[in-house]
Amino acid sequence: MTTTPQEKAAVLAESLPYIRRFWGRVVVVKYGGNAMGDDDAVTAFAQDVTLMRSVGMRPVVVHGGGPQIGELMARLGKVPEFHEGLRVTDAETLDIVRMVLVGKVNREIVSAINVHGPLAVGLSGEDAGLITASARSPELGFVGDVASVNPSIVERLLAEELIPVIATIASGTDGQAYNINADTAAGAVAEALRAEKLVYLTDIDGLRRDVDDPASLLSTVSAADLEAMVADGSVAGGMIPKVLSCVRAVRGGVGHAHILDGRAEHALLLEIFTHEGIGTMVGP
Repeated sequence: MTTTPQEKAAVLAESLPYIRRFWGRVVVVKYGGNAMGDDDAVTAFAQDVTLMRSVGMRPVVVHGGGPQIGELMARLGKVPEFHEGLRVTDAETLDIVRMVLVGKVNREIVSAINVHGPLAVGLSGEDAGLITASARSPELGFVGDVASVNPSIVERLLAEELIPVIATIASGTDGQAYNINADTAAGAVAEALRAEKLVYLTDIDGLRRDVDDPASLLSTVSAADLEAMVADGSVAGGMIPKVLSCVRAVRGGVGHAHILDGRAEHALLLEIFTHEGIGTMVGP
Protein backbone atom coordinates (compact mmCIF):
# COMPACT_ATOMS: atom_id res chain seq x y z
CA MET A 1 0.00 0.00 0.00
CA THR A 2 1.39 3.39 -1.04
CA THR A 3 1.59 6.12 1.59
CA THR A 4 0.53 9.57 0.40
CA PRO A 5 2.61 12.68 1.22
CA GLN A 6 -0.24 13.85 3.47
CA GLU A 7 -0.13 10.58 5.47
CA LYS A 8 3.63 10.87 5.85
CA ALA A 9 3.23 14.45 7.09
CA ALA A 10 0.59 13.34 9.60
CA VAL A 11 2.97 10.74 11.04
CA LEU A 12 5.72 13.34 11.42
CA ALA A 13 3.32 15.78 13.08
CA GLU A 14 2.14 13.09 15.51
CA SER A 15 5.73 12.37 16.57
CA LEU A 16 6.64 16.02 17.29
CA PRO A 17 5.30 16.28 20.88
CA TYR A 18 7.05 13.03 21.79
CA ILE A 19 10.34 14.27 20.35
CA ARG A 20 10.00 17.41 22.46
CA ARG A 21 9.06 15.47 25.59
CA PHE A 22 11.92 12.98 25.39
CA TRP A 23 14.68 15.35 24.24
CA GLY A 24 17.80 14.62 26.31
CA ARG A 25 16.17 11.71 28.15
CA VAL A 26 17.76 8.28 28.56
CA VAL A 27 15.96 5.29 27.03
CA VAL A 28 17.33 1.83 27.87
CA VAL A 29 16.43 -0.74 25.21
CA LYS A 30 16.81 -4.45 25.99
CA TYR A 31 17.27 -6.20 22.67
CA GLY A 32 16.61 -9.90 23.22
CA GLY A 33 18.13 -12.72 21.21
CA ASN A 34 14.63 -13.91 20.25
CA ALA A 35 13.84 -10.48 18.78
CA MET A 36 16.95 -10.20 16.63
CA GLY A 37 15.76 -12.37 13.79
CA ASP A 38 17.51 -11.91 10.45
CA ASP A 39 19.84 -9.21 9.11
CA ASP A 40 16.90 -7.07 7.99
CA ALA A 41 15.51 -7.03 11.55
CA VAL A 42 18.86 -5.94 12.98
CA THR A 43 19.12 -3.25 10.29
CA ALA A 44 15.67 -1.87 11.14
CA PHE A 45 16.52 -1.88 14.86
CA ALA A 46 19.74 0.02 14.15
CA GLN A 47 17.79 2.60 12.14
CA ASP A 48 15.34 3.08 15.02
CA VAL A 49 18.08 3.57 17.59
CA THR A 50 19.96 5.96 15.33
CA LEU A 51 16.82 8.02 14.69
CA MET A 52 16.14 8.22 18.42
CA ARG A 53 19.67 9.55 18.91
CA SER A 54 19.25 11.99 15.99
CA VAL A 55 16.16 13.60 17.53
CA GLY A 56 17.85 14.21 20.86
CA MET A 57 17.12 11.07 22.86
CA ARG A 58 19.93 9.17 24.60
CA PRO A 59 19.49 5.45 23.84
CA VAL A 60 21.38 2.73 25.69
CA VAL A 61 21.19 -0.82 24.30
CA VAL A 62 21.44 -3.86 26.61
CA HIS A 63 21.38 -7.19 24.82
CA GLY A 64 21.15 -10.90 25.47
CA GLY A 65 21.75 -13.75 23.04
CA GLY A 66 20.24 -16.97 24.39
CA PRO A 67 19.37 -18.52 20.99
CA GLN A 68 22.79 -17.63 19.59
CA ILE A 69 24.51 -19.21 22.63
CA GLY A 70 22.43 -22.36 22.14
CA GLU A 71 23.37 -22.54 18.46
CA LEU A 72 27.11 -22.36 19.15
CA MET A 73 26.87 -24.92 21.96
CA ALA A 74 25.12 -27.30 19.57
CA ARG A 75 27.80 -26.79 16.92
CA LEU A 76 30.47 -27.55 19.52
CA GLY A 77 28.62 -30.67 20.63
CA LYS A 78 27.91 -29.37 24.13
CA VAL A 79 24.47 -30.22 25.53
CA PRO A 80 22.87 -27.32 27.44
CA GLU A 81 21.72 -28.01 30.98
CA PHE A 82 19.07 -25.96 32.73
CA HIS A 83 18.17 -25.66 36.39
CA GLU A 84 14.92 -23.90 37.34
CA GLY A 85 14.80 -22.35 33.88
CA LEU A 86 18.35 -20.93 33.96
CA ARG A 87 21.32 -22.16 31.95
CA VAL A 88 23.84 -24.01 34.09
CA THR A 89 27.12 -22.26 33.30
CA ASP A 90 30.34 -24.17 33.94
CA ALA A 91 33.73 -22.73 32.96
CA GLU A 92 33.51 -24.02 29.37
CA THR A 93 29.96 -22.73 28.93
CA LEU A 94 31.02 -19.35 30.33
CA ASP A 95 33.71 -19.12 27.63
CA ILE A 96 31.05 -19.83 25.00
CA VAL A 97 28.67 -17.26 26.47
CA ARG A 98 31.40 -14.61 26.49
CA MET A 99 32.38 -15.41 22.90
CA VAL A 100 28.80 -15.12 21.68
CA LEU A 101 27.67 -12.08 23.67
CA VAL A 102 30.84 -9.98 23.60
CA GLY A 103 32.53 -11.26 20.44
CA LYS A 104 29.57 -11.82 18.13
CA VAL A 105 26.20 -10.33 19.09
CA ASN A 106 27.65 -7.13 20.54
CA ARG A 107 29.81 -6.54 17.47
CA GLU A 108 26.88 -7.17 15.11
CA ILE A 109 24.69 -4.58 16.85
CA VAL A 110 27.52 -2.04 17.05
CA SER A 111 28.35 -2.52 13.38
CA ALA A 112 24.69 -2.18 12.31
CA ILE A 113 24.34 1.12 14.17
CA ASN A 114 27.67 2.46 12.94
CA VAL A 115 26.56 2.11 9.33
CA HIS A 116 24.73 5.38 10.07
CA GLY A 117 27.71 7.15 11.61
CA PRO A 118 30.38 6.72 14.32
CA LEU A 119 27.85 6.41 17.13
CA ALA A 120 27.88 3.02 18.88
CA VAL A 121 30.44 1.76 21.40
CA GLY A 122 30.40 -1.85 22.56
CA LEU A 123 31.11 -2.83 26.15
CA SER A 124 30.10 -5.41 28.73
CA GLY A 125 29.22 -5.31 32.38
CA GLU A 126 32.87 -6.13 33.10
CA ASP A 127 34.09 -2.81 31.66
CA ALA A 128 34.94 -0.06 34.15
CA GLY A 129 33.04 -1.91 36.87
CA LEU A 130 29.72 -1.26 35.15
CA ILE A 131 27.91 -4.28 36.65
CA THR A 132 29.10 -6.14 39.73
CA ALA A 133 27.64 -9.62 40.14
CA SER A 134 27.25 -12.13 42.93
CA ALA A 135 26.91 -15.89 42.41
CA ARG A 136 23.28 -17.07 42.17
CA SER A 137 23.77 -20.63 43.50
CA PRO A 138 26.34 -23.46 43.37
CA GLU A 139 23.97 -25.54 41.17
CA LEU A 140 24.09 -22.90 38.42
CA GLY A 141 27.85 -22.40 38.35
CA PHE A 142 28.90 -19.03 36.96
CA VAL A 143 25.40 -17.54 36.80
CA GLY A 144 25.19 -14.28 38.68
CA ASP A 145 22.73 -11.79 40.10
CA VAL A 146 23.22 -8.04 39.75
CA ALA A 147 24.78 -6.83 43.01
CA SER A 148 25.34 -3.22 41.94
CA VAL A 149 25.59 -0.95 38.90
CA ASN A 150 28.16 1.83 38.48
CA PRO A 151 26.84 3.78 35.48
CA SER A 152 29.74 6.25 35.21
CA ILE A 153 31.22 4.73 32.02
CA VAL A 154 27.78 4.82 30.37
CA GLU A 155 27.20 8.40 31.50
CA ARG A 156 30.55 9.44 30.04
CA LEU A 157 29.70 7.83 26.70
CA LEU A 158 26.28 9.51 26.66
CA ALA A 159 27.92 12.86 27.40
CA GLU A 160 29.99 12.31 24.24
CA GLU A 161 26.71 11.72 22.32
CA LEU A 162 27.55 8.06 21.75
CA ILE A 163 25.28 5.00 21.97
CA PRO A 164 26.49 2.40 24.53
CA VAL A 165 25.77 -1.23 23.58
CA ILE A 166 26.12 -3.48 26.64
CA ALA A 167 26.66 -7.26 26.68
CA THR A 168 25.41 -8.85 29.89
CA ILE A 169 28.57 -10.43 31.27
CA ALA A 170 29.51 -9.06 34.69
CA SER A 171 32.34 -9.41 37.20
CA GLY A 172 32.31 -10.43 40.82
CA THR A 173 34.34 -8.49 43.38
CA ASP A 174 37.14 -11.04 42.89
CA GLY A 175 37.20 -10.52 39.11
CA GLN A 176 35.35 -13.75 38.30
CA ALA A 177 33.07 -13.36 35.28
CA TYR A 178 29.38 -14.27 35.51
CA ASN A 179 26.58 -14.77 33.03
CA ILE A 180 23.64 -12.65 34.17
CA ASN A 181 20.04 -12.45 33.01
CA ALA A 182 19.80 -9.71 30.39
CA ASP A 183 16.27 -8.68 31.41
CA THR A 184 17.36 -8.12 34.99
CA ALA A 185 20.54 -6.34 33.89
CA ALA A 186 18.60 -3.95 31.63
CA GLY A 187 16.26 -3.04 34.48
CA ALA A 188 19.16 -2.43 36.87
CA VAL A 189 20.99 -0.25 34.32
CA ALA A 190 17.81 1.76 33.62
CA GLU A 191 17.28 2.31 37.34
CA ALA A 192 20.89 3.42 37.87
CA LEU A 193 20.63 5.88 34.96
CA ARG A 194 17.21 7.17 36.10
CA ALA A 195 16.02 6.45 32.58
CA GLU A 196 12.83 7.93 31.18
CA LYS A 197 11.97 4.60 29.56
CA LEU A 198 12.95 0.95 29.74
CA VAL A 199 11.91 -0.96 26.61
CA TYR A 200 11.97 -4.74 26.27
CA LEU A 201 12.05 -5.92 22.66
CA THR A 202 11.08 -9.58 22.64
CA ASP A 203 9.16 -12.10 20.51
CA ILE A 204 5.64 -11.44 21.82
CA ASP A 205 3.31 -8.52 21.13
CA GLY A 206 3.10 -7.45 24.79
CA LEU A 207 1.31 -8.67 27.89
CA ARG A 208 -2.10 -10.29 27.58
CA ARG A 209 -4.69 -10.74 30.29
CA ASP A 210 -5.30 -14.15 28.69
CA VAL A 211 -2.16 -15.59 27.10
CA ASP A 212 -4.16 -17.39 24.41
CA ASP A 213 -6.33 -14.40 23.44
CA PRO A 214 -4.61 -11.73 21.27
CA ALA A 215 -7.59 -9.42 21.87
CA SER A 216 -6.71 -9.30 25.59
CA LEU A 217 -3.46 -7.37 24.96
CA LEU A 218 -2.92 -4.79 27.70
CA SER A 219 -1.86 -1.43 26.26
CA THR A 220 -1.21 -0.05 29.77
CA VAL A 221 -0.84 -1.75 33.14
CA SER A 222 0.31 -0.74 36.64
CA ALA A 223 3.14 -2.30 38.62
CA ALA A 224 0.64 -3.57 41.20
CA ASP A 225 -1.44 -5.27 38.51
CA LEU A 226 1.69 -6.92 37.13
CA GLU A 227 2.57 -8.34 40.53
CA ALA A 228 -0.94 -9.75 40.79
CA MET A 229 -0.60 -11.36 37.35
CA VAL A 230 2.64 -13.06 38.41
CA ALA A 231 0.98 -14.25 41.63
CA ASP A 232 -2.04 -15.75 39.86
CA GLY A 233 0.01 -17.38 37.11
CA SER A 234 -1.11 -15.10 34.25
CA VAL A 235 2.57 -14.30 33.73
CA ALA A 236 4.91 -17.29 33.82
CA GLY A 237 8.16 -18.72 32.51
CA GLY A 238 10.61 -16.44 30.75
CA MET A 239 8.29 -13.44 31.07
CA ILE A 240 8.68 -13.32 34.85
CA PRO A 241 12.18 -11.69 34.87
CA LYS A 242 10.98 -9.06 32.37
CA VAL A 243 7.85 -8.28 34.35
CA LEU A 244 9.59 -8.12 37.72
CA SER A 245 12.32 -5.92 36.23
CA CYS A 246 9.62 -3.59 34.90
CA VAL A 247 8.02 -3.40 38.35
CA ARG A 248 11.31 -2.70 40.10
CA ALA A 249 12.38 -0.13 37.50
CA VAL A 250 9.23 2.00 37.57
CA ARG A 251 9.23 1.93 41.36
CA GLY A 252 12.92 2.83 41.34
CA GLY A 253 12.52 6.02 39.32
CA VAL A 254 12.21 4.91 35.68
CA GLY A 255 9.35 6.80 34.01
CA HIS A 256 7.72 3.90 32.16
CA ALA A 257 8.61 0.40 31.02
CA HIS A 258 7.45 -1.18 27.77
CA ILE A 259 7.19 -4.76 26.48
CA LEU A 260 6.71 -5.18 22.73
CA ASP A 261 7.44 -7.40 19.76
CA GLY A 262 10.87 -6.46 18.48
CA ARG A 263 10.27 -8.44 15.29
CA ALA A 264 7.72 -5.88 14.13
CA GLU A 265 9.29 -3.43 11.71
CA HIS A 266 10.29 -0.19 13.48
CA ALA A 267 8.64 -1.36 16.71
CA LEU A 268 10.62 1.14 18.79
CA LEU A 269 9.45 4.13 16.80
CA LEU A 270 5.83 2.99 16.79
CA GLU A 271 5.82 2.52 20.57
CA ILE A 272 7.59 5.76 21.50
CA PHE A 273 6.44 8.24 18.85
CA THR A 274 2.76 7.38 18.31
CA HIS A 275 -0.35 7.86 20.46
CA GLU A 276 -1.49 4.23 20.37
CA GLY A 277 1.83 2.38 20.56
CA ILE A 278 1.98 -1.33 19.75
CA GLY A 279 2.85 -3.12 22.99
CA THR A 280 2.30 -2.86 26.75
CA MET A 281 3.32 0.20 28.76
CA VAL A 282 3.95 -0.27 32.48
CA GLY A 283 3.47 2.61 34.91
CA PRO A 284 4.07 2.91 38.68
